[in-house]
Amino acid sequence: MYLSTEWKDYKLLDAGNGEKLEKWGSIILRRPDPQAIWPIDNKDLIWNKPDGFYHRSDKGGGYWDFKSKLPEFWTVTYKNLKFKVSPTNFKHTGLFPEQAINWDYMIDKIKNSNKKIKVLNLFAYTGAATMAVASAGADVVQVDASKGMTSWAKENMHLSNLDDCFIRFIVDDCVKFVEREIRRGNKYDAIVMDPPSYGRGPNGEVWKFEHNIYNLIKLCMNVLSEKPLFFLVNSYTTGISSTVLDNILKTTMLVKYPNGLVSSGEIGLPIEKNNLVLPCGIYGRWEEK
Repeated sequence: MYLSTEWKDYKLLDAGNGEKLEKWGSIILRRPDPQAIWPIDNKDLIWNKPDGFYHRSDKGGGYWDFKSKLPEFWTVTYKNLKFKVSPTNFKHTGLFPEQAINWDYMIDKIKNSNKKIKVLNLFAYTGAATMAVASAGADVVQVDASKGMTSWAKENMHLSNLDDCFIRFIVDDCVKFVEREIRRGNKYDAIVMDPPSYGRGPNGEVWKFEHNIYNLIKLCMNVLSEKPLFFLVNSYTTGISSTVLDNILKTTMLVKYPNGLVSSGEIGLPIEKNNLVLPCGIYGRWEEK
């Protein structure tokens, strides 16, 4: 498992009983996490005085209970990147801090390449991966079906002082966009994607991870350059093992690009209170040897 351990503005203070307690800058948030199923004593004072507490509803969804008036948003910094953080109606904050380990991986690969790299970021959300690869000198095209998340990504670009970089923001269904790129003959040296478990495109297109991921990866191979740098897939889909991504990449990417290397595994965050680890998702990647 890879752990994101280089944060200064983020800490996972504690986790357990189906919840996690996080410090984002100076603000402490308490929210659900389905992986934190071990018991803890959440009578601990630190659990009972968060600035924001997301409560699950019996009818689905939930709501935030703010103990103090918070700003509409605030920022956190990771190395030379700066991101907007804001509690959303779906318990999220606009940023997945465990992904920092993947940002570092991509930055290192791009900086050590001997050519200009063009990256395609699919299901880009608020664009953290986009900002990471752009900061390393890559040209980036990012695609997401949500106008709101794309606007948030543009804010992150401004916050990270990357306005002069080549970044294209596309609001579209990812599959349809890749199909058009194939017809246009456009090529990319690297692809990163973070597909949801379930989603809908801007025109109602239905996405289900277990039904669509293999075909999407197969499709994306048609927009890769002759000598690609990496292909990175992230997933938070319950029940999907990293071995699944490993197998898919071996039967697609490794067949076409046999000189590469496939690896997979979990990513996670260290828990400050007790040195345990909170698992936060899986990855699979093909990379140039």
